[in-house]
Amino acid sequence: MTDFMPDFKGATVAPSPNHGERLGVSGPDIILLHYTGMTTADGALSWLRNPESQVSSHYFVFEDGRVIQLVPEDRRAWHAGKSTWGGESDINSRSIGIEIANQGHPGGLPEFPEKQIAAVVELCRDCGERWCIAPERVLGHSDVAPIRKVDPGEKFPWDILSQNGIGHWVAPAPIAGGRFFQRGDQGQPVEALQSMLSIYGYGIEITGAYCEQTEGAVAAFQRHFRPTLVDGIADFSTIDTLHRLIASLPRFSGV
Repeated sequence: MTDFMPDFKGATVAPSPNHGERLGVSGPDIILLHYTGMTTADGALSWLRNPESQVSSHYFVFEDGRVIQLVPEDRRAWHAGKSTWGGESDINSRSIGIEIANQGHPGGLPEFPEKQIAAVVELCRDCGERWCIAPERVLGHSDVAPIRKVDPGEKFPWDILSQNGIGHWVAPAPIAGGRFFQRGDQGQPVEALQSMLSIYGYGIEITGAYCEQTEGAVAAFQRHFRPTLVDGIADFSTIDTLHRLIASLPRFSGV
């Protein structure tokens, strides 16, 4: 492991050997957020630096806001695994990976401390400005790997990040009654839902059948954008929130 100068001035360097060349890109255009999902922060950091683990991230954020850089940003860290977004499958080559110390679902999904989130905001802002990363490409691991991954989880405060200029967000529509779609449904409305999820970036086939893949993509969307109820059922709240997110994208809003 070789020391290097941190790309983010607020970071302390603790090198990981687990990285390689970015493939087919000039630099990252996604910021990908994770929770560690391990009992202790120190144990998680040690695992990301262990050559036997074959995993790493560019950054690690402790609960108290300390930021560690493990891999230079011009290198390909190994954090996303099998994942897709916007039709691209090598998310590791396209992204800056940030691991946030939190026990996650295995540990009861603890709240993220204010100091930690403030540090994540500062780090994301710095990376985003230096690499010109679009707000809608600040994502969670569950967005690029639905079903397989659920981090950073429904308690991650995406709304607070948005209030600080990080990420893409609209206020989620209130949960109410009305028509909904779920596993086993078929037809044009399901096809339209799948098309909207695909337009936003989720890796989903447009088949018109509400299958496991569709349910997983809907749950991933809810976990990020409508976190009060994550059930994989496309109710009015879910569909309306998705529609407004798409409408506010620069390529559709004329911005």
